[in-house]
Amino acid sequence: MDVKSRHHLRSDAVSEIRETLADRLGIDLGGDAFELVELTDSAFDLVLVDGDPDVLYYGDEPFVTVRGANDHPPERGVVTVDAGAISFVSDGADVMRPGITEADEGIAEGDLVVIAEETHGKALGIGRALVDGSEMVGDSGKVVKSLHHVGDELYEFSV
Repeated sequence: MDVKSRHHLRSDAVSEIRETLADRLGIDLGGDAFELVELTDSAFDLVLVDGDPDVLYYGDEPFVTVRGANDHPPERGVVTVDAGAISFVSDGADVMRPGITEADEGIAEGDLVVIAEETHGKALGIGRALVDGSEMVGDSGKVVKSLHHVGDELYEFSV
C-alpha cells in the first residue's frame, strides 16, 4: 500500500466529513488539520486528522477507521460481538449472527458499521451491513461483510 498523492482538504470537505460522522455515528470529530492520502492498490483513501489515520473513504463515503473508532467511540452504527468472535473478526472474517450480542437497530442494509467487542467496547473492524440492524442477532448466517480490521495494511499504515 503506497501513497499516490497527499493534500490538505478544503473546509467544505472537512465540514462534510464532520457532518456525516456526526449524523451516522454520533461522533464529534475535532481536529484542525485534515489531509487526504490517496493510496494505490486499496479500496480506501485515508484522511489524516491532525496526523492520525482516523477517517477513510470507501468510494465517496467517509467513515472512521478502526483507529478512528477507538479514538472517537461511536454512539450509533455499532455491531457488538462476543469474545468467541474476536479472533475471527480481528483476522478479517465476515461477521456471523451467532457471534453478535447486540446491533444498533438504526443500521440499514448496506450501511458501513463499526464492529466492536463486548467486554471493553473496542473497535475490531469496519464492515458493510448485509441486513438491517434489527435482523442481526440470531442463530445463523453472515450479516456483516468485513472491509477493514485490526492488523490489516490500513490499520498498520503510518506516514
